[in-house]
Amino acid sequence: MPRILHLGLGNFHRAHQAWYTAMAGDWSVTGVVMGNAALYAALVAQGGAYHLGIRGADGLHIQKIAVHDRLLLAQAAPQAVVAAIADPEVHIITLTVTEKGYGLGADGRLDLKSPAIAADLTQDPRSAIGLLAHGLALRSTPVTVISCDNVSGNGHKLRAAITDFARAAGLRLSVDIRFPDTMVDRITPATTDAIRSEIEAASGATDPAAVLTEAFSEWIIEDDFAGPRPAWENAGVEIVPDVVPYEVRKLRLLNAAHSYLAYAGLLAGYRYVHEAIADTALRAAVEQLWNEAQATLPDNVQASTPAYRAALVERFAVAEMRHELAQIACDGSLKLRERIVPLLTGASDAPQARRALAAWIAFVVWKRDRGERLQDPNANQIAALLAANLDTWSLCKSLMGLIGLPDAPLEWHAALVSDVDKLIGNGPVA
Repeated sequence: MPRILHLGLGNFHRAHQAWYTAMAGDWSVTGVVMGNAALYAALVAQGGAYHLGIRGADGLHIQKIAVHDRLLLAQAAPQAVVAAIADPEVHIITLTVTEKGYGLGADGRLDLKSPAIAADLTQDPRSAIGLLAHGLALRSTPVTVISCDNVSGNGHKLRAAITDFARAAGLRLSVDIRFPDTMVDRITPATTDAIRSEIEAASGATDPAAVLTEAFSEWIIEDDFAGPRPAWENAGVEIVPDVVPYEVRKLRLLNAAHSYLAYAGLLAGYRYVHEAIADTALRAAVEQLWNEAQATLPDNVQASTPAYRAALVERFAVAEMRHELAQIACDGSLKLRERIVPLLTGASDAPQARRALAAWIAFVVWKRDRGERLQDPNANQIAALLAANLDTWSLCKSLMGLIGLPDAPLEWHAALVSDVDKLIGNGPVA
């Protein structure tokens, strides 16, 4: 039976790519858990199977997903993962390791000085990029590598990252390796005890690896494969010549709104997405953010965008999803580069996108004031800036540089500082 290898066996993969593969049939998956030993143990105990709860307008439906027939834990057995990547039975490698798992700098290329990448250049690899580069260098047959993360131009950036690592490590990539761009979409919250209990009650089975997701799902893949692939189109996947218009729409509408709601919603005292979108002021701000974003979208998705926006409001409003704002708020310094920064670098004014950036800056100050560590790959650098007793003007300038906006016009920067001061109650940042 042909095989896929997947890096990053978190909730999103198990709700999305694994579900599509199970629906398409006839392929097995080697699942690589990157570092979550508890999840690995739970899945091993269940033979790789788990229960997926799908929340739709007509209630909760349960599917048992059993496509992962081999499991590996990268942190414990990195060389076994490298060997599995090189396995000629594997025709496709997919990965969901979040934006920070790519080790990219602000220029979209691999940051060889990032701790995980630097470590992989001197020892057995444990990052996704290091594992892939070492495994691909051992391959004797063509393979397709598919990023399933919210990274703009994900296929091109993944190819560049692996090429950069291989060059630095002295590895030779000699077979045909394709990196199609993709766009993925399915709201999948972190599994809480309440979610797990609900799925267990509906399924009649105890399952520590249970996942909840929404009924809506979308997966669009560029038609660029090095060899065989599952009949994913039979399960609803779209195989298209160009993913970019769909990807841009999703990043600048769904993901941008999610980030804004996460920061502004937490500052307003909300916990869940459905609570934040129900707030009249936040809902109006999201609509304005979408107006600004829609003006930047490619022409071929403009006609369908009003319906897409309406569907997003409905998806955000489903209380039973219990999608935590704190989950979305993680890794802001990377996510905002893809979701908000493109709205601020165009020719037109985008005041609500600016206020979304202000909400993130106010959020990091709020986290500091609460004595809570920021969940962000640049947390140490941000903490150092906050500890330096900078005024709001200087703090904003430093944080903007961190996310790829180093030189803003004076008037624009003054407006950002004013937005931040309003959100932190006009008090000192220090």
